[in-house]
Amino acid sequence: MANRPVYIVTKTGVQKTDVDFTWIKGMALSQKQKNVLSFHKDISKQLNILENEILEVSTKSINPLGYSLSAFNLKTKTKKELEFSVESAFQSSKVFTKGGPYKDLFYADARTAKKDSRLQESGDLLHFEFFNNKVELNLGTMFYDWLYINTLLKNPDLIKEISKYSAFTDIEFNPKKSFNTQAFSVALFICLQKNNVDMTNFSSIEDFKEKTRDYYGFPNLFHFV
Repeated sequence: MANRPVYIVTKTGVQKTDVDFTWIKGMALSQKQKNVLSFHKDISKQLNILENEILEVSTKSINPLGYSLSAFNLKTKTKKELEFSVESAFQSSKVFTKGGPYKDLFYADARTAKKDSRLQESGDLLHFEFFNNKVELNLGTMFYDWLYINTLLKNPDLIKEISKYSAFTDIEFNPKKSFNTQAFSVALFICLQKNNVDMTNFSSIEDFKEKTRDYYGFPNLFHFV
């Protein structure tokens, strides 16, 4: 058995609920996709959510939409038409006690950026720096969500497709080992959209912080630390 969170969009926020499900061992893509199916089946049974309303958001997603929404694959371009992914932007923004930010990772492919040895050899994480924005760690997952949602806003075709889903998972996310998850970022976006939150100025971290602050205080939700 395994236990993973599912993020459910409600009228007042995003609810995180942990669900037990049968885990199938193996590192192959086919095995991980079997785990997605097992997870979604048990979510449906335990929480009374239709399986076709649950979207796996990761590179292991069987649904092409969920695959495209992975932080590894979700991309946009700078004003100079240089492409970058959410994952590369996130990793290139980390500042440690012994180095960073490693800006060369910004345009690297997502896997190369995430596995760069400097990220493990530079000491403790201090904060994030993204262009002229400095974001402290005490804002919890906000920096990651800000990067993700701003990139998603540049992909209107994907936005049109995700509105029919109400619950989001990330089979690769283990809360015991990681902190940020693309599944929550998508759920937060849908929640903001349903509540008619104006996202036109979300490129400003201060505007994002002000308009999303209340959503981070919802019960069972990732919150400020």
